[in-house]
Amino acid sequence: MTTIRTGAVRGVWLPVAAWAVTRAVVLLCVLRVLVLPGPDVTTDVSVIYQGWFDVLRSGTFPRADVTWQYPPAAALAILSPALLPFLDYAPAFFTLVLLTDAVVLALFLRAGRRPGHRPAGAWVWIAGVALLGPTAYARYDLMVTAVAVAALFAAVRRPRVAGALIALGALLKVWPALLLTGAAVRGRRARALWWSAAATAAGLTLFFVAAAPGALAFLTFQRDRGTEVESLGALVFHVARHFGWPGRVLLNYGSLEFLGPGVALAGTVALTLSLVAAGWLFLWRVRAGTPGPATLCEAAFTATLLFTTTSRVISPQYMLWLVGLAAVCVTVRGCRQTPAAVLVLLATGVTLLEFPVRFADVVSSAPTGIALLVVRNGLLVAASLLACRRLWVSVRGGGPGEDVPAGGAGVVGARTPADGTAAAAPPLTAAAAAARKRANGG
Repeated sequence: MTTIRTGAVRGVWLPVAAWAVTRAVVLLCVLRVLVLPGPDVTTDVSVIYQGWFDVLRSGTFPRADVTWQYPPAAALAILSPALLPFLDYAPAFFTLVLLTDAVVLALFLRAGRRPGHRPAGAWVWIAGVALLGPTAYARYDLMVTAVAVAALFAAVRRPRVAGALIALGALLKVWPALLLTGAAVRGRRARALWWSAAATAAGLTLFFVAAAPGALAFLTFQRDRGTEVESLGALVFHVARHFGWPGRVLLNYGSLEFLGPGVALAGTVALTLSLVAAGWLFLWRVRAGTPGPATLCEAAFTATLLFTTTSRVISPQYMLWLVGLAAVCVTVRGCRQTPAAVLVLLATGVTLLEFPVRFADVVSSAPTGIALLVVRNGLLVAASLLACRRLWVSVRGGGPGEDVPAGGAGVVGARTPADGTAAAAPPLTAAAAAARKRANGG
């Protein structure tokens, strides 16, 4: 008994200690005690976020600012430093992100002790955030990822809570809506998840629209974005600049984008690839079989990978989304996405080198910058293809959302006795039927 207790304590305190050490380094970086080469990643918080904070406090969304490209619930993240009025805006923001990070670690540690789960997901989270460096704390994406992780862990036992969290996440930064990709569509629990998500999304949207003007301005600003210098499609222009392409890199809609001949076509190709990804996911939904305990997180991870990789913009903080979902996949024993999760961790480490360390090389299309982008984006492409392959073969039979046997009672949407249906009795063998007939005097 003492050995078991000692092992359990070690299993908790070792990751906690690793988290504390790595996060101390990240905090020292965002507080500018340790300074990495490259641009100051904290200016988004100290300048842009704080500017939005002042506008939001006046009772309106930043509808005159084209860099405001976020759904209305993002205002909650931007206004959150007001919870710590004794700190300046930036330190308060970093403190809240640190606390959110700690909550996510606690979720992984708790989930790792459940039957059918493992503690490895906590290590993926610890490593992934550390590998991204100060960018992880200098954006509000970690808060969004926390909501997504909590939703996936709640989905099996508390579908209504999961649905509400997914809706909140989608209104924070859209992409958590992809968590519904693998959600079942039949059964009492599935209906609870979908109705909760729809009702919460509708209610929050109406609230924000009524609360302040400009709540939906982000739709236009997001539509007009171009090809950002770190995206997959940007590689064409990085190489083309060495062969006389006349385009330029300019700050456009809040990010450094390519402007010039062919850029609109590249954006169209990126959009087409995203539509192809959506079509593949739809085909998987139609042809895939009975959902398993890992289907929801596997589908969410794969869908987010696909849409991140094919996007016109791959900002460094997007890696947090993938790290969080990869960590959930690794936590669930039945999940087959561990190889893709490893590729995501490698891509996250390369992202730190690409931004901020060698970002000047990326902007200038220097060979080092191009090489880093080829490696990082290549890893994302490889992870996407591998995740698709493993998702495709992970389920067989009818299709996601169909009722499953009693063994699948832990699956969201699986029909259980609580749904008011009894399991059908197994067919009688010929001998058993004859014996029953004799017993009944037949």
